[in-house]
Parts: sequence; structure tokens; C-alpha cells
Amino acid sequence: MKWPNNISCPVVISFDLDGVTGTINRNPASKNLPTLMSMREYGPSVATPRILDLLDSHNIKSSFYIPGFIAETHPDLILDIHKRGHEIGNHGYMHEPPATLTSLEEENVLLQGSKIIKDITGENPVGYRSPSWELSSDSLNILKRNGFLYDSSMMGNDIPYLIHTRHDPIIEIPIHWELDDHPFFNYIPFLGQTNVMASPEHVYSVWASSFEGLYKYKRTFVLTMHPWIIGRPGRLNMLDKLITLIKSYQGTSFMTCKELALIKAHDYM
Repeated sequence: MKWPNNISCPVVISFDLDGVTGTINRNPASKNLPTLMSMREYGPSVATPRILDLLDSHNIKSSFYIPGFIAETHPDLILDIHKRGHEIGNHGYMHEPPATLTSLEEENVLLQGSKIIKDITGENPVGYRSPSWELSSDSLNILKRNGFLYDSSMMGNDIPYLIHTRHDPIIEIPIHWELDDHPFFNYIPFLGQTNVMASPEHVYSVWASSFEGLYKYKRTFVLTMHPWIIGRPGRLNMLDKLITLIKSYQGTSFMTCKELALIKAHDYM
């Protein structure tokens, strides 16, 4: 794929603003654990404003995928994200993986999440990221039927690509677990998630090496993070360092997933 405007490597810095939803959806009893809830609430309440200031300092526009429940319980934050020029994408309502729903339930959750976001920002989201990256066999058909421009839940390439649906093709902005903070830092004993947390230095080396490879092959660097994870100060310092590294390479261009999808749409047309 040939990039416009002398771009060598498009870069997307994206965030899944899950807050408490992912834990409650996985085990509703989670909401009765104040410590666990406070750890997850740290994401929207403490980490996200800090992340927004970091993005501003680098003049970067990002993509935030926000469950409807988080949007309706933090409307001022969602409006701030929107007013700062960042993209807001659909991420379900209570972080429901589509693979766990019927097709009707999945569509209802999708529309519910979009309505909440539109009621706050005045705009319908055009991008979707599946909670837990667990699409159903009907997800892409549902997205295209409801006017979505792109999905960002699949791992079949490292540049945007088209996936055929029962309607028109949908653009896929691919992701990968290597470029996600969750596998490295997640630690929730209540859910049996007790892997040893990586150091920021280790994660920096993995992400920097991934970027350098993608830059060499003129592909796309799409980083997925969660404010409740990456927003801890030492980890956020690491992200600041990574952004500075990426900016030092000629031909990198930071953009939202929507902007990246529009490049592919223009190429397709």
C-alpha cells in the first residue's frame, strides 16, 4: 500500500476506555469489591485527563473506544475528549464481547453505545473495536449494515485491508496483542489474572522494536492501551519516551483510526 504525502509509516495511538465495565461484564460480583473497582475507575477519573495532556503536549490526535456505560457515567470527560479533537469509537455498552451475544443482542448493544456517544458529542461513531477482540461471525455484517466505516478488532495484516460482508466491504484497521498493554501489565487476582507484570523498560523495548520493523516495511503502527493500565505514572513516562522515539523517524505521521480508514477508503474507491 502506498501512503500519501510522503508518509512512510502511519502511527495510531489508541485507547480503550473500559473503566469498570470489562471486569463487571466478566464477573458481575466484581462491583462488590471496592479495591478492584477503584483500580479500574482510576482509568477515566485519574489517568485519562493525564493522557489527554500528554497527547496535547505532542500535538497528537488519538482514537478512544468507549463503552456506553462509561460515556453515560462520565459525560464531561467524553465531551472533553471530543472537544480536544480526538476520535471516539464504539466499544459496546458494558464491554460485551460480541461472541458472547446473539446477533440481536449484539446489534442492540452496538446501537445503544452509539446513541449514548451521539447524545454527548453530537456525532455518531464510525469506528468500532470489539471488547476483548472477540467478534461474532455476524459482527462485520452488523457493523456495515449500521453504517460503520471501519472495524479495529482483527489481526490478518499490518496495514488496513478490506473484508467482504453481506453488504459492502468494511475496512479493517488491524491490531495485535504485541501492541497492547494488557498482556504485559494486567493483574487482577479476583479474576485469576496473576501473570507477572512486565517492567516499563521491557514493554518499551518490545514496542520500539515493533515500530522499527513496521517502519522498515512501510506498514502501520497501531498501539492499543487502556487508561487504567498505561496511565500509571511510570508507564506513562515510557509512552512519552516511545512517542518521542517515533517522532524522530522521518516520514511518520500520527493519525486517528478514522483518518487511517479514510486513506484506505480513498485507495479502494
